[in-house]
Amino acid sequence: MSFVGKVWKILVGIKDGLVLLFMLLFFVALFGILSARPNPGEVRDGALLIDLAGVVVEEKSAVDPIAALLSGSAPIEEYRARDIVRALDAAATDDRIKAVVLDLTTFLGGGQVHLTEVGEAMERVRKAKKPVLTYALGYADDHMLLAAHASEVWLDPQGLAVISGPGGSNLYYAGLLEKLSVNARVYRVGDFKSAVEPFSRSSMSDEARQNASGLYGALWEEWQANVKKARPKLALARVTGDPVGWINAAGGDLSKAAVSGGLVDKLGDRAQFGARVAAIAGEDPWSKKPGAFANSELDAFLADVGSPKRGKAIGVVTIAGEIVDGEAGPGVAGGTRIADLLDEALDDDLAALVVRVDSPGGSVTASEEIRRAIQRYRDRKIPVAVSFGNVAASGGYWVAMPGERIFAQPETITGSIGVFAVVPTFENSAARLGVNADGFRTTPLSGQPDFVAGFSPEMDAILQASIGGTYTDFLALVSKARRMPTDKVDAIAGGRVWDGGTARQLGLVDEFGGLPDALAWAAAKAGAKDGDWHPVFLGEDAQNYDSLIRQLVTSNTARAPISQGGDIFALASRRNGNLAAQLTRDAQRLMGTRGIQAYCLECPASVSTQAESARIGGGQVGGLADWLAWLTAP
Repeated sequence: MSFVGKVWKILVGIKDGLVLLFMLLFFVALFGILSARPNPGEVRDGALLIDLAGVVVEEKSAVDPIAALLSGSAPIEEYRARDIVRALDAAATDDRIKAVVLDLTTFLGGGQVHLTEVGEAMERVRKAKKPVLTYALGYADDHMLLAAHASEVWLDPQGLAVISGPGGSNLYYAGLLEKLSVNARVYRVGDFKSAVEPFSRSSMSDEARQNASGLYGALWEEWQANVKKARPKLALARVTGDPVGWINAAGGDLSKAAVSGGLVDKLGDRAQFGARVAAIAGEDPWSKKPGAFANSELDAFLADVGSPKRGKAIGVVTIAGEIVDGEAGPGVAGGTRIADLLDEALDDDLAALVVRVDSPGGSVTASEEIRRAIQRYRDRKIPVAVSFGNVAASGGYWVAMPGERIFAQPETITGSIGVFAVVPTFENSAARLGVNADGFRTTPLSGQPDFVAGFSPEMDAILQASIGGTYTDFLALVSKARRMPTDKVDAIAGGRVWDGGTARQLGLVDEFGGLPDALAWAAAKAGAKDGDWHPVFLGEDAQNYDSLIRQLVTSNTARAPISQGGDIFALASRRNGNLAAQLTRDAQRLMGTRGIQAYCLECPASVSTQAESARIGGGQVGGLADWLAWLTAP
């Protein structure tokens, strides 16, 4: 009995220990959930602090908790553009907010349309007689699109500010594939559908160069007009036309050159900047840390402001990122997921629907699945408006065809009406290795598609015919929706990509405007009076614990790769991450089984569709790397 009693005591002890452990884990998790949720009670008199430590997107990607916990680091932070705009507009009329501060130290960029909208909201804050200040270790194109609208632009004395403009190099793999004896079989319609050129050419075609010249030229003109209007003191011609002379005139001091060129107003470290903000908005009563000032953070302020719930409900479905088959997303536009959201909302008594598109396209079958789901609203006589963000091209334009009215911005990239597919076969590689394929066939399609022996001429013809048929369907959809003859649509299609201004002239969009304009039009179409309606964003989960996951996995070590090293050499070195990501994406596009694609690969990369490392290079950091190469060239 003595032995049994001891065993029993041990088991009871283990049981009690496990109970205590689970209770501890429960309370830790409960505390984490409560602390991770924004607390409106944290809003106080002072500055609204918007720390853009990541990228500005249309739709935030969901954090995979398993992947995040295993990696030990959180994905790059994402900020919805409309959340920032809503916070800025609320700050303009909130007596508690004395100033707005944008910390751009670890800002990684965003689309031109989104940043223009944020800049316009910053202007509205200034018109309310409230100063807007920005601080950063480095300013580039995306930074300046925001900072130009600030009252004061501060730069760390060890920092830099440069403007590189849109454009850059693509990678072409025809020579590599030839050396590897890989046959990249390309099927496409349209001379301007250059998405397949990286696998069939060693350089950009004349048609692609012509299209890129027009598109990037228009985007660059819009960027310059926006920034020069907001910041007349910026010597843009000098900074972009003779960058070496401009920097040499400042003795090679990049921060002083930034001041002389009018890119920034003042040089100062974080403590000096914070003292300036404290003089405007008040000192932080809870912190004596140098540079502290009274402030309310973005999430808490948004939670305090809340969202309107009055009147009729106008549904908003977001199609952001690459369009793919299945349940993927948010942040990626899974066709089945979005179609299900739309079908479920059919019974929600929505007065109207707005389709918000920020996508370069993707799978034709997924695009058609979404289009059909939107069409079901039109079939029920529910008004449907479409709002284009940064990019609405190829499949992103396909899904817009049920819309009664399409809104876009001058900086919106749209069009790319064309389709393609690329399939690699390895008959030449196999032959080099001494592998031969042979057999008996009853028909020309027996054993096809054969990736080792190669495709038969009949298989090739059928695949190209499928591409041609899909393109014809695309033209027919656009012709019917835009009320244009098919031949006229074909004349502006062929894979061409257009800026929003040109697209409007061509009849591909109806009018300039953002999401608020599309919502207002849809509400009016539904018979709702001004102020007697509110948007309902389909699929948004109010209980989002991404911030909790980030708290669990994010540490100083985890954030270091984003924030450390602010000089031009450190920034340029991160270009390697972008290069690796591009190689990975191109390899997946060649080798992956994707089906027929209505995808705009020639469109500027969207931050919401790239891997984290690619996000670092596509915008400002990539531009800084190009500058480094220029400035150090022999």
